[in-house]
Amino acid sequence: MSEFDVVEEGLVRGAKELNVYRLAYSTSMEIFEISKRFPAEERYALTSQIRRSSRSVCLNLREAWAKRRYEAHFIAKLTDCDGEVAETDSSLDYARDCGYITAEEHQRLTQNCNRIGAMLGKMIRNANSFTIS
Repeated sequence: MSEFDVVEEGLVRGAKELNVYRLAYSTSMEIFEISKRFPAEERYALTSQIRRSSRSVCLNLREAWAKRRYEAHFIAKLTDCDGEVAETDSSLDYARDCGYITAEEHQRLTQNCNRIGAMLGKMIRNANSFTIS
């Protein structure tokens, strides 16, 4: 399966049908659950930051989808998504090194970030297959 696969007829009707969206959403929800264990003093720092950046991947992807009439706008929003993935990945490093998440959680979540980044890169390289003519 690729990020372009959907349930019916091979046509993507919305960003939520993309595998990259589904993976990004499930990853952000897992991060939300795990970050509940972070110490109280991180509430306005790492906890807030990692939640916002992980959610922004999906939010920017939805925005990219809405702007697919213009390839440059679509690519710009996908690039924003990719930046949020990188930010989330860095926050996961801090969470691991501060002892807030296990090495196994870190590995699983950073692998998801890498997969999401690869999917976004493929979308950026094939942007014309998503744009509306």
